[in-house]
Amino acid sequence: MQVPLSWYLIVAAALFCIGLYGALSRRNAIAILMGVELMLNSVNINLLAFWRHVEIVRGMLSGQVFAIIVITVAAAEAAVGLALVIAVYRTRKTVDVEDVDLMKL
Repeated sequence: MQVPLSWYLIVAAALFCIGLYGALSRRNAIAILMGVELMLNSVNINLLAFWRHVEIVRGMLSGQVFAIIVITVAAAEAAVGLALVIAVYRTRKTVDVEDVDLMKL
């Protein structure tokens, strides 16, 4: 028995909405990064669900390749984002995004 495409899309939409809410409502930089990671994971669910259910030519791995690219981008985003958060915390002693105004003198 195969899981319908709509179930994957509902889970991905719920995960994206939770990530969007987390990214827009939080003041903590790490929580914002976690929200962005949830949104990227929902994109991966969509990519793989459409690849699995709408595979036109057997043997094409386009959905999996795009998912690997998204995972790579998410890992790079996490590494750079956490490095920036650590650098800001060392200078300002806070990870609150409203208190970080490094461009102002």
